[in-house]
Amino acid sequence: MAGTMNKVKGSVKDAVGSATGNTRMQAEGKMDKAKGHAEDMADSVSKGADQVSDAAKGVKDSLKK
Repeated sequence: MAGTMNKVKGSVKDAVGSATGNTRMQAEGKMDKAKGHAEDMADSVSKGADQVSDAAKGVKDSLKK
């Protein structure tokens, strides 16, 4: 998925920040994870929109016959 890299990077930063007491790194990790989830959601919405568009085109084409 589109956001996997950001989610992995965020998890690592969050864990390292937590282990070292670095709250800034921990916060960056949480932000990276959130960005990854948002990218995945945007990708899913885009794919869904493409499917709806394809279905609508199919219906339009079938009505022309």
